[in-house]
Formats: sequence, C-alpha cells, structure tokens
Amino acid sequence: MLVRTFGSVVVRPEAKLWWDQARRDFQVGQRNHSARDYDFAVFLFEQATQKALKSLIIHRTGNPPPRVHNLVRLGDIVGIEPGFRAFLENLTPHYVLTRYPDAARAVTKSLYDGRTSLTFLRGTQKVMKWCRTRLR
Repeated sequence: MLVRTFGSVVVRPEAKLWWDQARRDFQVGQRNHSARDYDFAVFLFEQATQKALKSLIIHRTGNPPPRVHNLVRLGDIVGIEPGFRAFLENLTPHYVLTRYPDAARAVTKSLYDGRTSLTFLRGTQKVMKWCRTRLR
C-alpha cells in the first residue's frame, strides 16, 4: 500500500512512519537543547539523523532499513553528498556516548555543552532537509 504525503510523490507508509519519528525526535531534541539538557539533545539529534536516513532507504528500496547505527554507512547507502560525511562521522559515536556512562567514562551531562549541541542541531537539520527533498 502506498500513500501520498510529499507533494505528488508516492511515499511508502513505512517510510512516512520513520520520517515522522525522525521529525519528532528532532523537535524533542530542540526542546532539550533549549532546556540545556545537551546530552539528551545530542542523543535525539543522532536518532533523528538515523531515522531520516532510514526513511529514505525504505522509500527507495521498499525494504526494512539495515539494523545498523553507523550514520556514515547509512549515508553511503542513500548516496548522501560528500559534504555531510564529516558531520555523520562526528555524530555517530554519540549514539553510545550519550546513553552509557561506562562508555563515556563520565556522567553524560558533563560531556556536552551548548556549542556542541547547537553544532549537531544544525547538522541534523541540514541532513533532514536533504532527505526530505529526496522523499518528494
């Protein structure tokens, strides 16, 4: 079953579901950034980026996305522009570092500041915009 959601382009319901969750994660990340809960914001920006890329994979292939969390690999699958590679490389480790104090070797709140969070907010916004134009 296909559903129209982005202009006149047909988007698979599964892709729309992943896209809607990516948008939700980004919005909640923005609220956490505003509340200065930077570790949670960064985690949600990683999740939003991951889910946006996976949405595009579903849209293009009709298959479930791979069960990987490496943003560079996901970016390679969708053919993301080379200019995004450094951002994806920088954001990928935060999937683990924002969640596990033993991996971070610190309470995660102490690792993140507003500048770091803002960098990831802006990068995530750009990746999501890039993905959205390809879902159209």
